[in-house]
Amino acid sequence: MREPLAPSAEPRRSIRRPPHPTMRRWLARAAACCLVLSGGGGLAAQQAASAPRGDALIGVWKGEVRFGPPLAGELTVRRLASGWSAEIGGARAAFRPAGDSVRFDFGGRGAFRGERLQTGEIAGFWVQPAAPGPGANVPGGVLQPMATPLVLRAAGGGRWRGTVVPLEDRFTLYLKLFRGPDGALVGAFRNPEANAVGGAAQYRVRVDGDSVRFAAGDTARPSVVHAAALTGPGRLRLDWRPIGRTLELTRQTEEAAADFFPRPPGGTAYAYRRPPATGDGWETARARDVGLDEAALERTVRRVISADPAARRPLLMHSLLIARHGKLVLEEYFYGTGRGQPHDVRSAGKTFASVMLGAAMRRGAPLSPDTRVYALLAGPGPAANPDARKERITLAHLMTHTSGLACDDNDPDSPGNEGTMQSQSAQPDWWRHTLDLPVAHDPGTRYAYCSAGPNLVGGALTRATGTWLPELFARTVARPLGFGRWYWNLQPTGEGYQGGGAYLRPRDLLKIGQVYLDGGTWRGRRIVDSAWVRLSTAPHAQVSPETTGLSAEDFGNFYGRGWDGWLWHLGALTAGGRSYRTWAATGNGGQVLVVVPELDLAAVFTGADYGWGGIWGRWAQEVLGDQVIAAMPRR
Repeated sequence: MREPLAPSAEPRRSIRRPPHPTMRRWLARAAACCLVLSGGGGLAAQQAASAPRGDALIGVWKGEVRFGPPLAGELTVRRLASGWSAEIGGARAAFRPAGDSVRFDFGGRGAFRGERLQTGEIAGFWVQPAAPGPGANVPGGVLQPMATPLVLRAAGGGRWRGTVVPLEDRFTLYLKLFRGPDGALVGAFRNPEANAVGGAAQYRVRVDGDSVRFAAGDTARPSVVHAAALTGPGRLRLDWRPIGRTLELTRQTEEAAADFFPRPPGGTAYAYRRPPATGDGWETARARDVGLDEAALERTVRRVISADPAARRPLLMHSLLIARHGKLVLEEYFYGTGRGQPHDVRSAGKTFASVMLGAAMRRGAPLSPDTRVYALLAGPGPAANPDARKERITLAHLMTHTSGLACDDNDPDSPGNEGTMQSQSAQPDWWRHTLDLPVAHDPGTRYAYCSAGPNLVGGALTRATGTWLPELFARTVARPLGFGRWYWNLQPTGEGYQGGGAYLRPRDLLKIGQVYLDGGTWRGRRIVDSAWVRLSTAPHAQVSPETTGLSAEDFGNFYGRGWDGWLWHLGALTAGGRSYRTWAATGNGGQVLVVVPELDLAAVFTGADYGWGGIWGRWAQEVLGDQVIAAMPRR
C-alpha cells in the first residue's frame, strides 16, 4: 500500500480498498479446510444466579489451527556410490547434481536449490510450497511458495546437514466479551495474521440460553452477523462466515491469552531500556546519548502497552524501532512478537526493487530507470493487446505507478489488479500477465497504484542479471547487511515476486533506512551509490486528483496528495511548528520504514491493523512527530 505525503490521508483509501489478494486466497484456503479450533484455559467461576446470563461469558476466548508445513527439521544430503539422496522428516528424494548445481524436490512438499561451494558447503534456498488451492481437503503450506536461505554444512562421510525452518502458517481467532459503557454485552474478534474480524471491529452480543448472537450496524436495528452456541463449560461453537466454517473456541485465562494483549497483563510498568547488541551489525546506544528524550520514548511505549486490542480503533502495533546517528536506541515488541521473528512487510517490500536496481547498476548490470521494459522482457512472440505505447514504458514508469497499463489495485474490475492477477490460473507467469495487459493511458501521464509494476521491475532485474530474484536480494542486500532469517515469496513459476510480501526481521528492515541515511553504505560497505540515494528519493510522480483522474471526493477515498520517488513515498512530519521531509516504504497493516534525513533518524513500525489505514497511517506522525521529534531540543 502507498503511504501518502500526509500519513493521515492514507486511511480513507485503505478502508475502501478491496481485501489484499493474499488475504482473499488465505480465506479461500481456510474455507477448504476442516477447522476445529482449540486452546488452553478453563471457564472461570460462574457469576451469581442473579447476574445477566452473558456475564458468565465475559473474558477472552481463543481458537487456533496450525497448517503445519509438510516438511521441517533436519535436512540431510548424502553422496552415495549409486547417486545422491536427500532426506527430511521421513521423506526421501534421489537426484544428481548438474556440475556444482544442487537441486532436489520432495514431490511438491518442499524443495532445495543451491550450489556446492569451494568451502565444502552447499548453499542455497529451501522452497516452501504454496497452500493447496480451493477445494483441497487437507491444510498445509502458505499462500505463495516461499524461499528462505539454507546452508548445508559438511558432516563427514559424504554427508551435509542443515535445518529447515519454514514459515509458520496458522489461523488464530480471539474473542473478547465485555460490558460496554452502556452496559450492553460487546464482542470483539481479533485475528493477528490477516485481521479477519468478520466485518466489524465490535459487535453487540445477545445471549439466549446456549445461543449467542453477534450483531453489527445500527444499534436500533442491528443485524445478526455471526451465530454461536455454548456446547459445554468454556466451549463456544461459532458459525464463522468469513471462512465458511464452524469453529470451536475455548475460554482463556489471561496468562494463556497473553498474545492477545500488547504485553502480558499484570506486568511491571515499562521503563526505557537500551536495545541489546546482538552481533548483527547494529551498534546500540541509550537514546539520551543521541539527543532523544528517553521519557518521551517511555511514554510512547507505555501508550502502546496500555492500548485495548478490543477497542473500535485498536492500536495493533507489533514493533517499534528507532535509530539515530547510526545507532539503534529503541527496540520494543508487542502482541507476542519478538526480535528474531520475521514479519510480513507487505507492500513495504516493493521498495527493495528500487534498492536492488541501484545495487545492480553499481555492479554493472545493463539497466537504468530509462530501460524500456518490453524490449528487455517481451521475449519470443508479441505481447497480447499490441499497442505502440507499450514500447515507451520504462522501469521509471513502473517504479512510480505511471506505466499507463490497465492496472489499478484500487479497482477490482481492473485486469491488472493484484488480486485478479494472483487468483487467475490461465497465465502462471505474472510477468507475462502484466506485459499482456491493455494500455489505458500514455506512459507517465496517469498515476494508478499497481503492484504488478514493481513485480515487473523484478522481472527486469532477473533477466538483466541472470540471477534468481531471492539470490539477487541475498547478494545485494541481505548478506552485505547481515540479515537474519528471511523469506521471499515466489510466483507460480518459481520466479521471485517483487510486488510485496517478504518476511523480514524489523531490525533488518531498519538497516535499509540507515543505508540511505549514510549515503548508500552499511558499516563502511557500499550497497548503492550516493547518487542513487538522491535520485531514487527525489520527487518523480505527483499523486493528486489530476494525476489519478479521480474526483476530489473519490481521490480522498484512496490516496493522499503527495509525491513518489522510485518506490519511495515522499512525505513530511510536523513537530514544533516545523516540517521535516521523509522517505518511506509502507505496507498494509502498519509495516512502515520511515527516514527523516534532516534529523539523521530512521524508524520501523510493524503491525496487524490490516485494512485499517485510519489507524496505522497515523503512526509515523503520532509517534515520531508528536512525541519523539517534538521532545527534541529546538534546533
